[in-house]
Amino acid sequence: MAFMDDGTMFFTEKCEGLSVMMPSGEVHGLLGMDGLEGYADTAEGLFCEGQAGMNGVALDPDFADNHYIYVYSASRETAPGTNRVMRFVVADDLMSVSDRTDLIDDIPYKPEATDQPFGGPGAHNGGRLRFGPDGYLYVTTGDTHRAEVPQSPTELGGKVLRIDRDGAPADGNDAAEGFDPRIFTYGHRNVQGITFHPETGQPIAAEHGPWHSDEITALVAGGNAGWDPRPDMAGRGECPDGYCGYEPHQMEEMDPAERAEYMPMTDTETYPDAMLPAWDNNGLSQGTSTITFLEGDQWGDWNGRAVVGLMGIGFGGTPVGQRIDVIEIAEDGASVGEVTEMELPIEAGRFRSLVQGPDGSLYAAVDEGFIYRITPE
Repeated sequence: MAFMDDGTMFFTEKCEGLSVMMPSGEVHGLLGMDGLEGYADTAEGLFCEGQAGMNGVALDPDFADNHYIYVYSASRETAPGTNRVMRFVVADDLMSVSDRTDLIDDIPYKPEATDQPFGGPGAHNGGRLRFGPDGYLYVTTGDTHRAEVPQSPTELGGKVLRIDRDGAPADGNDAAEGFDPRIFTYGHRNVQGITFHPETGQPIAAEHGPWHSDEITALVAGGNAGWDPRPDMAGRGECPDGYCGYEPHQMEEMDPAERAEYMPMTDTETYPDAMLPAWDNNGLSQGTSTITFLEGDQWGDWNGRAVVGLMGIGFGGTPVGQRIDVIEIAEDGASVGEVTEMELPIEAGRFRSLVQGPDGSLYAAVDEGFIYRITPE
C-alpha cells in the first residue's frame, strides 16, 4: 500500500495487479497481470506463482510533481523469469498508468520446484519497496532457495538494494570491491519488511527466519546480515539440493536453540562483523513480514514505536502467532525494549503489510483478502 496526502491509496494484489482506492471508496484497476480483465491496462509477461507476483509498491517523494509510482513484480520477459522494479507515470485523473521504465530487471526468481523438501516456485522472493528519508528507493529481495545467492557479490537475491529514481546505484552504498554497486546490504534470507527509524532515519529490516529466529536488524551500508546456507559451512555437511537453510528438517523434534546453533540466521562465527539483530522473536520463526513505525500523539505511549506483522507459522506449518507486535526500538537500532501484542477486535490473519496512512491510522493488509483500518482507542 502507498498513500497520497489526501488518503488516496494505491495497492497491489499478488495475483491481480495494481489498483487505486479513491477517498470516496471507489476502486479502479490500473495495471493487471498478463491476460487479466478489469484493469485499464495489462502488462505482458507479468505473472504470479508461489510467493512471487506483484508485490511492493511505492510513491515517489515528489509524486505531486512527477506522478511516479514504483512496482516490484515477477516477469517472464527474460526466461525463465526475474523480478523487476518498474516505474510508471500515473495519469492526472488517477485512472491509468503509462510510460513504463524497468529500473531493475535482474532480481532472481525461483522458477520451479527442485529436489528440496520445501518451497515451490517463487519461494523466498522478497519484494518490499520503500523510499527512505535520504530520497533513495530501498528494494528487498530473497535468497530464492539457492545457497550461494545471499553471500554472492553479483547475484541480487538475499540483498537490500538502494537505488535512485532512475535505477542507478545510490551514493554511499559502500559496496565492497567486486560487488554490484546497487547492493546496500547482503547476506539476507528473505527480507519482507523495511522501514526507517523516525528519530534517526536509519533503515531497519524485518526478516523471516528458518525454523527459528525471525529478526529485526538495523542496516548499515555495506553490511553483511550473516545468512549463509551453503553446505560445508560452520561444520555442516551435505544438504538437500545443496541448500542448508532448513536443516535440521522441521519434522525433527529439536529445541529452536539447537536449530539456531546448527543453522544460524546470523552466523557470527563465520562472519564476526555481521550486523546483529535487535530482536529475534524469542528464538521463534512465525513469519515476520512487515514493519513500520507509528507516529503521532494519537498513539500515546506507542508514538515512535515499531509495529511488526506476523503471518503465524508454527512447527510443522500450523497457524500460530498471527498478530501485530508493538516494539520499542532503541534510537541506535541495536536493541529493543518493551514488546506488546496489539489487541485487535478482528479475526487474526496473515498480516502481510502495515502502513500508516495520512489520517494517522494504521492500515493492515492480510492474505485473507482484507485491508483493515486500525485506529487507537
